[in-house]
Amino acid sequence: MRHPILQLGSNIIVAPVVHGSGDFAWEVRRLFLSEPFDCLAVPLPESFRTDVEQAILELPRPSAVVQRNYPDFAVESDDEPGASYVPIDPCQGVIAAIRTAMGEHVPRHFIDLETSRFVSVTQSFPDAYALKKVSLEQYAAAVVPFLSRPDEPQWQARVTHMASHLRRLSGSYKKILFVCGILEWPWIRQVFQQHASSPHDDEPVSDTGRYPVETNTLYFMLGEVPFVTGLYEQARENLDDDAQLSIDGVKELLLTARDSYRAAYRSRARRITPKLLSICLKYTRNLTLLDRHFSPQLTTIVTAAQQTVGDGYALHVLETAKSFPYSNVRGESLIRFGIERATLPDGDTLRMVSRLPGPPIVWQSLHLIPKPDDQKKEQWKQKWNPFSQCSWPPEDELIENFRSAVFDRARNIMGQDLARTEKFTTSIKDGIDIRDTLRHWYEREIYVKVLPPNRGKLDAVVMLFDSPADPRDYRWRATWFAEHVEESTLAFFATNFREQAVGPGICLATYGGAMFLFPPIPIPDVWSDPRLDFAETLEERLIAAACMHSRSPHVALLCSLPPGTAWKGIAKHFQRQLVHVPLGQFSDETVQRLRMVHVLNGKHIRSYAAEYIRKT
Repeated sequence: MRHPILQLGSNIIVAPVVHGSGDFAWEVRRLFLSEPFDCLAVPLPESFRTDVEQAILELPRPSAVVQRNYPDFAVESDDEPGASYVPIDPCQGVIAAIRTAMGEHVPRHFIDLETSRFVSVTQSFPDAYALKKVSLEQYAAAVVPFLSRPDEPQWQARVTHMASHLRRLSGSYKKILFVCGILEWPWIRQVFQQHASSPHDDEPVSDTGRYPVETNTLYFMLGEVPFVTGLYEQARENLDDDAQLSIDGVKELLLTARDSYRAAYRSRARRITPKLLSICLKYTRNLTLLDRHFSPQLTTIVTAAQQTVGDGYALHVLETAKSFPYSNVRGESLIRFGIERATLPDGDTLRMVSRLPGPPIVWQSLHLIPKPDDQKKEQWKQKWNPFSQCSWPPEDELIENFRSAVFDRARNIMGQDLARTEKFTTSIKDGIDIRDTLRHWYEREIYVKVLPPNRGKLDAVVMLFDSPADPRDYRWRATWFAEHVEESTLAFFATNFREQAVGPGICLATYGGAMFLFPPIPIPDVWSDPRLDFAETLEERLIAAACMHSRSPHVALLCSLPPGTAWKGIAKHFQRQLVHVPLGQFSDETVQRLRMVHVLNGKHIRSYAAEYIRKT
């Protein structure tokens, strides 16, 4: 038996909802289908009925029913024309109720007061995800003590009018479901029990208009994120379970954004593993709890993606969240929504007020560098000076530190070949050798490591990030000389930087392989040196150049697989030995960041380059 807190009279059940919540829309639909209702009452004026019901029949195509303030030339205090609208949003509890009633052929009554200029009143409410743990009655009872009665005269007139209308309907139907905003419910209940009649008459109003909404502006109209709203519609279409979509939709959002991120960045994309996604979700959960919510906001999700994976992935999360699978047809007369504004198909821009207002919106800023459009990219390419280019110092410092780390790893590998073990006597030397100690456990002796005091010096390293490398992908090949003594002489092959303009005078390329000589020395251009023409591949040419110019008998080689016979033959030709450092010893995040190289069109670009260079 239903709790009497949600009952009016003997035959009216109230479903108080937070507008714009998918969880409440799901609860309303479940409630409607669980009991034999023969009437539905909703808090909308009768003037909206025709267009609202017709727009609902067109779902999942998004639309809005707009009513200009009456008369048409009425203006707001800031001399801006205004209008009110009903968002035809599947995640609106009222829209979900009307949609279900239409499917069940249940009569619908629009019982709100006709107002020439609608005044929106709203408050903040607890997170709707609480409905997954508590009943609608418990949620409503917990909220009532914290609701304050608004002083807006129009709001009070509407409450009285709806209560009077409900009392008239109660005499004509056996069981009525009334869906209203949770802010209005206690006062409608109070007026209904007092048997008060409405002293207010309907005001003259303008005709309504039904407009499809441009997909890129859906975020400003829908209550939930457009991507999650699309998931609700897909679940409805496929008869899937959508009870947990408010949370499961976040996971699906991250996975879909990962696919688009990989398609856009290809070989430059970071490997977003299940482990990394779990870290991102944990970060999202912690930020959500700090905000005192159960379910995350879009800004929280994007911030977590930015902090755990990078700006590139965060941008794809944001773009994916704005996407909606059921777009309107191009060429239609579309309405464009903005922040409390909308532009109608005839070009008029109106100040918009929702007839189903959700909790107050708090706008937050995200520090993401937007992706430039194709027109800007073309303008930047045309202004490029081919005779002036340089590197981005933070990336130089990063890769030089990495070169030093590879040198250290290579020295350790060189020392391991000469390492030996001996029985412990008075000193543990370079550490206990666990393997030999266990192997000779029957002797009851401890064995220790003894490493050679001198492991040799290194001055050349070859890093092969993509091997075998396709010459068609890596068309840019150059030799760069050090700007100061802390930099190496560098020869590399990379993608064509002119194809990836990211800012005015800033382009992006991806290393396929590179050779470093440190301390820096002047050398002929590796790619035009005839002494290296015997090399058949890009990798062989870099290895040959490193062996030719190295002053050490060893050359460090960073690549995924050990060097083959051909590469060892090149080293032997120059009387050098390759020291293989496995690429897998370094994290994928580090490698992907190192592969990115931004090319600046002159040193003066460095003064503002940070505004356009983002972390992938």
